[in-house]
Amino acid sequence: MAGHEFPEPADRKQVADPSSDLQAAEEPRHSCDPAFRHGVVVGFDGSTSSERALAYAVGMARRSGSALIIVHVANRLPTTVWAGCEPPVFVDVPDHRTEVLGLELACADYLTEVPWILVERGGDICHELEEVGREYSADAIVVGSTHGIVGRLFGSVAGRLAKRAQRPVVVIP
Repeated sequence: MAGHEFPEPADRKQVADPSSDLQAAEEPRHSCDPAFRHGVVVGFDGSTSSERALAYAVGMARRSGSALIIVHVANRLPTTVWAGCEPPVFVDVPDHRTEVLGLELACADYLTEVPWILVERGGDICHELEEVGREYSADAIVVGSTHGIVGRLFGSVAGRLAKRAQRPVVVIP
């Protein structure tokens, strides 16, 4: 057995500290590098609109002298079928696309102009972008616009994010 253990006295009662629960709830999920605080968050999935958003975010970060936080939200798939079943439960599925995107970004010449990191998340895109923005105290969130039937049916990420975000949202067409 490594180290020494000191048993608690049998008559000692454990008292919960209510302030510790509040502090744990307020702490961010991931500790962030202070060099990236007040940076620019950009949603990136490799699509044409996200590439335009990334290009704009690089320029924005360069002009403001801040860092770039590139966020890829991994896919989530339902575990049940909707046909008469309970509402689906979503599970995070390993998404190797983040690794591929990271390699592509590492080779990109235009990213040498600013310090950047790639953050992978799983879940609702709007929620995760806003959460990363909160964790890094981002000055802005940049996203590409959504085109097509998916955006019409479910609402665009940009539109939903603009309604709920606590910081400026820049939508690149």
